[in-house]
Order: sequence, then structure tokens, then C-alpha cells
Amino acid sequence: MRTIEVMTPEELAAVGLRFSIEGPIATVTLDRPEVRNAQTPSMWLALARLGREIPDSVRVVVVTGAGETFSAGLDRAMLDPANAGAESVVGLLSLSDEEAADRIGEFQEGFTWLRDPRFVSIAKVRGHSVGAGFQLALSCDLRVAADDAKFTMKEAALGLVPDLTGTQPLVELVGYARALEICATARVVTAEEAGRIGLVNAVVAAEELDASVDALAAGLLATMPGVASATKALLQGATYRDLDEQRLLERQAQMKRFRAVAAALMG
Repeated sequence: MRTIEVMTPEELAAVGLRFSIEGPIATVTLDRPEVRNAQTPSMWLALARLGREIPDSVRVVVVTGAGETFSAGLDRAMLDPANAGAESVVGLLSLSDEEAADRIGEFQEGFTWLRDPRFVSIAKVRGHSVGAGFQLALSCDLRVAADDAKFTMKEAALGLVPDLTGTQPLVELVGYARALEICATARVVTAEEAGRIGLVNAVVAAEELDASVDALAAGLLATMPGVASATKALLQGATYRDLDEQRLLERQAQMKRFRAVAAALMG
């Protein structure tokens, strides 16, 4: 196992992250267990940086949290009126609306990179997944949850809205009406309900979570390199395309696969 070279382990630790690559699998760990892996803007910017630098050899990215909680969401220090620093709501309010929106856009990049079709991303969720934590899990392509997992879109309880790119995947997974109810009430979604409504791909016993994610990653890696990423690119946005556009993308993608298979057989 090796650590990414772009950011040193010390730099990553300073923002509460660990990152490693083992063969074709990269693992991102939120590593602030003392505050239930609460997230900060510095963490989001570092995640965005990691996303930009992941090598093409990586085919699966696993996102998880240290300890017993995936992530308790936004670090409450950011909401403290006494905190007027750059990593605070007070700091954001000191900017113009356009400047603040641009800054939030930079934070969002810490989530959107997980949609990159070069790899398939998996959220390994145990314990609480709250607010920004919930949205980080939603940013991944697949989600495997321990049976003790609990999902909460907490923003409404704070007078806010989800703004870290979680709204679209939530609607795609559970439908508009249920997504609205989950977000607007800030209620807890248990692992059992998450599995039942399609919010997660699988719910497993807590002691089986690591093995289950390992098995899922192995299944993704069992196919020829490029297959999963090509399939991901085809499926992303499929519901928003008309049939003719989707058919065109399918046959274009298939010709690339035919050529890759033929090259592998001849090589």
C-alpha cells in the first residue's frame, strides 16, 4: 500500500484525511474520529485536490470514516458566530453573494470528483451519516451500509438547504416526493429503510461491512479494465437523454469496447 504523493501524510492528517492506493483500489478515509469525522472546508478542498490527482490506474475508490461513524457532517465550529475565519459562515457572509457562491462551488468539487467515470466509487457507511456526510455518501456511485447506519439530511433543522451536490442523486435514488420529505423534515433514515427504498445498494451486519465492500470491489475489478468506467459513463445522465442520443452513445461506446477486446486478444 502506498500513500499519494501529491499531498503528504502530514498535510492530509492536518485536514483530517487519510488516502492510500493498493493496486487498482484507492481508499479515502475521513480521519477525525474524535469529532465523529466532522467535515471542514479545508477537508473539502483537499478532497477536490485528491480527486484531480488520482492516477488512471485506479479503478475503484472507497470512501469511509475512521471509527464508528461515517461522518457527523459539517463541523459545528463553522457555524459558531464567534468564528469569523475563512472556514466559517460568518466568513462566507463577509463576501458578496457571487463570491460566496463561487467559494461554495470550490467546496462542492470535494464531492463531484467521485462521479468521475474513470473509476467506480463506493461509500462504506457505518454509524451516522449526517448532512455533509450524507451528501458525501450520495456522491458515490454505490453505497454499502452497516445495519447500524443512520442517514440524516440535517440542513433543514439548521435553517439551511443541502448544497454539497447531494440533492440530485437523492432524487434519482428515491424519487422527488421522498427526497423532499427526507430533506425538509431532517428526519433519520435507518439502514433498514435505506435498503428498502433504494438509497443504498446493500445493508449488512456491521462486522461484515469490510468484507462486503471488498467483495463488491473485487466484482468490479473482475471485468476487463475499462468496462465498468464505460458503463458508468453510459448510465450517467441516461434518464435525461432522449432515446436516439442514448442509442448513439451506446453504439459508440460499444465500438470502443470491441476494439479494446480485439486488441487484448491479439496482443
